[in-house]
Amino acid sequence: MGNWLVNNGLSAFTLVVWMGINIFLFVFFYNRYNSEPQYFYTRHLIGAGLPWARAPAAVLNFNCMLILLPVCRNLLSLIRGSLMCCSKTMRKQVDKNLTFHKLVAYMIGLMTAVHTIAHLLNVEWFNNSRQGVYDELSTDLSKLGDEDDTTYLNPVREKDLNPERIPIYFAFSTIAGVTGVVITLALILIITSSMEVIRRSYFEVFWYTHHLFVIFFAGLVFHGAGRIVRSLQESDPPHNVTLCKDRSDEWGQTPQCPDPQFAGGFPQTWMFVIGPMVLYICERLVRFIRYMQVVRYRKIVMHPSKVLELQLEKSGFKMDVGQYVFLNCPTISQLEWHPFTMTSAPEEDFFSVHIRSAGDWTDKLIDIMQKLPEGAQGPKMGVDGPFGTASEDVFDYEVSMLVGAGIGITPFASILKSIWYKFKGSDPKLRTKKIYFYWLCRETYAFEWFADLLQSLEKEMEERGMGNFLTYKLFLTGWDQSHITHVTVHFDKETDVVTGLKQKTHYGRPVWDKEFEQVRQENPMSQVGTFLCGPEALANVLEKNCAKYSDVDPRKTRFHFNKENF
Repeated sequence: MGNWLVNNGLSAFTLVVWMGINIFLFVFFYNRYNSEPQYFYTRHLIGAGLPWARAPAAVLNFNCMLILLPVCRNLLSLIRGSLMCCSKTMRKQVDKNLTFHKLVAYMIGLMTAVHTIAHLLNVEWFNNSRQGVYDELSTDLSKLGDEDDTTYLNPVREKDLNPERIPIYFAFSTIAGVTGVVITLALILIITSSMEVIRRSYFEVFWYTHHLFVIFFAGLVFHGAGRIVRSLQESDPPHNVTLCKDRSDEWGQTPQCPDPQFAGGFPQTWMFVIGPMVLYICERLVRFIRYMQVVRYRKIVMHPSKVLELQLEKSGFKMDVGQYVFLNCPTISQLEWHPFTMTSAPEEDFFSVHIRSAGDWTDKLIDIMQKLPEGAQGPKMGVDGPFGTASEDVFDYEVSMLVGAGIGITPFASILKSIWYKFKGSDPKLRTKKIYFYWLCRETYAFEWFADLLQSLEKEMEERGMGNFLTYKLFLTGWDQSHITHVTVHFDKETDVVTGLKQKTHYGRPVWDKEFEQVRQENPMSQVGTFLCGPEALANVLEKNCAKYSDVDPRKTRFHFNKENF
């Protein structure tokens, strides 16, 4: 348990606080609408439908206030930068922004379902009361407002339509009904298109439907203006519910029981969401300003395995290791922005990204670049960023484990390049003493573009007598018979036949228990930062091993798990 708390304690605390607030809001507003006397007559018409509709609405207000904050990337980068002097655990919470965004979205989806079902039942009960299906009190309450100088309680005002059509008419003729339908449809499209299988295979569908959030929030702001949930108001003389509820035939005829006066509650949702909406608008303005800044191509390189390298220059651009940018190519799409980790080092006078063919947008970009004449500038490119990630903290640990899968190597390319420059410049501030680097790939060609950097690092470490500073292991997880034959023939060569490096390529997947045990034995009193850029399945394995091999004693080896999220 102690080991688990090392990596997840603050995350668990944050989750408990968030869930606790949700539960408190639900219980508090449920009890309020289920017991307060000003809602007695409303409860008489729709029963438990009132608290079951209003309690989820309160939770929705809270979570709709939160949902935009985790995707305000510039705000998060500002917060992360201000936390650089604080603990690494605090900064890790900022790096889990998308996880929190998804949790809040799930809560919004759940509460919307409960709220919608409750109101569907409420409309049916309101309609039945209007038709005189229930008792005399329900009928009299529903008739209020039909005459002058009285206010109404039942929002179903139509009397001349077919009773079976009234719920549909209500849904498409009232502010609350129309906005509710629009909000629900937008949310269904947003949530369904965010499923992993759609987001991975049809990113454009995910991207465009996600922008329905504009319609969602617009509908949300106006949804409460319908004021369909009404409560008893103070009047002179006062209407005594206890005395008058069984004497509806005397309402307005005796001083003791005047006609009850009702009014809808003041809309409150806009007060919850206006702040985050302003912040997000500022976020988009910053993105637009960055989009308008000139970006020049320094170099365009096409690597094996359909990996495109873009070396770009932009005035005033400053980066740190492991950071990422969003790219927009208006030639392909005016609206789509895609995240890419930078592979250049802060010490270089340009920034670079490596882009793998992984969908329509990347395929179109690679196709455009391949057709360019040699030395020509590419199409206009908008750049938003840079934005911070967990990899920025790699130099805060004396020992670091870097794990990349496929193109997930990109943040570590930046880190290893920066280390090379720091050694070249004899940087006294470099506190990192040992790096373990693991790269998992399915194809041999994928190693080619990165092998030159590893060869340079190998040479630099040997010349400085620091051959043990970098331990790297390359794992090939896919091969054919011809490759096996080639490796067998050249088995005695000093360098690897795949990469040309002195370290031979491993075949198959790493045995992570063995790797973690080795790191722990070689660094018995160190804080080890474990950094991953790769799939969720691998993240689960590494996170479990970080907990498994961490010592409860803070003076001994502890592994701190960090994952790229963007």
